[in-house]
Amino acid sequence: MQLYELPKIKIPKKKKRDLQLIALVIIVSLIFGFLAGAISGTFFYFQIKNYLDTLNIPLPSVIKKEVSKEYAPQTSQEQAIIKVVKETSPAVVSIIISKDLPIIEEFFGPSPFEFEIPQYRQKGTEKREIGGGTGFIVSKDGLILTNKHVVLDKDAEYTVFTNDGRKFSAKVLARDPVQDLAVLKIEQEKTVDDNGEFVSKPFPVVELGDSENLEIGQTVIAIGNALAEFRNTVSVGVISGLGRKITASGGGFIEVLEDVIQTDAAINKGNSGGPLLNLKGEVIGINTAIALEAQSIGFAIPINKAKKDIEQVKTLGKIVYPFLGIRYVLVTEKIKEENDLPVDYGALIIRGRADESAIWPDSAAEKIGLREEDIVLEFNNEKITSENTLAKVIMKYNPGDRIILKILRGDKEIILEVALGERSE
Repeated sequence: MQLYELPKIKIPKKKKRDLQLIALVIIVSLIFGFLAGAISGTFFYFQIKNYLDTLNIPLPSVIKKEVSKEYAPQTSQEQAIIKVVKETSPAVVSIIISKDLPIIEEFFGPSPFEFEIPQYRQKGTEKREIGGGTGFIVSKDGLILTNKHVVLDKDAEYTVFTNDGRKFSAKVLARDPVQDLAVLKIEQEKTVDDNGEFVSKPFPVVELGDSENLEIGQTVIAIGNALAEFRNTVSVGVISGLGRKITASGGGFIEVLEDVIQTDAAINKGNSGGPLLNLKGEVIGINTAIALEAQSIGFAIPINKAKKDIEQVKTLGKIVYPFLGIRYVLVTEKIKEENDLPVDYGALIIRGRADESAIWPDSAAEKIGLREEDIVLEFNNEKITSENTLAKVIMKYNPGDRIILKILRGDKEIILEVALGERSE
């Protein structure tokens, strides 16, 4: 089949030359026009740019020759958050908890009945991942701060994953006997320097801030291993409250935490032990608990409470506390009425349970003769109240310090001197 063709048109020679001349003129005009436009455009571009530079005004994006491929923060706060996350994330780690668990198999053994009854028996063990949390590196040689409840199981193994995917076996150096804090250690990797010698590669670390002068409404950033699955998840919020007292529980672990930070930055399971940061990139708290019955209510331990732990682990290899050795309840107006007490403040020495002694055996309290139903009114001239608790006051001292106690026994005040004992894990 032959394709359809348009009919050919014959053009006279003279008209053909005229058309060629016109076409040539048009082409030359286009070339000169393009060159003139390019030269004048470049000239005016640099004139405008230089003029705006003298006024310190950025060149509008519509006349920029190239558009940046990087995201441009829209506000100074957003810029600060992005900067903090980039600089801090390398020092935030995920902690994976593993344990040898029994393998249970089903079998059908001999039975006196006509039908078989399934039975179960253990067939060895296998290592399984049973949970996870977060931590952050506080020293270049690999010290990691996290929550005690993350590493509470002494029979479990703990593996640390850094943000860049590296894997380290972790050793628990110390668990805080009073606060929900613990210190782990991972070993540095060895590299060869220019002289052919092995050197330890330092870890990236976070900067510890000051939690003494925080403000409600202050912007904070939480980073953690959310749900033990999503590493270095970032959430942003504000400090919602200060000086909170909570009772935290989970996995058989119950602890009263005082003077904690409340925040609405989203904290999920697995975030435990992660850092709470300010906009300078400093750690001001350790994320530790959430209110399950609420939304966006989380709590963090102030970083100043952890600094002493870190230093003690470095110098002593353990975490120690001053210890008096009494079980007590803080006296309030209600406790006063229920027990017919003469005062509405102090610490009433009392049994925790029927099988527990109010005074710890061989403790400082036992040595100076404290008794059940004594009331500790003052600790080194500080009055014990619901706001200024005995636990808070004693934290200002060290094991071995000698202090003065004012005791109410019946209706008589007694002054006693005592050397504080030591409490560790």
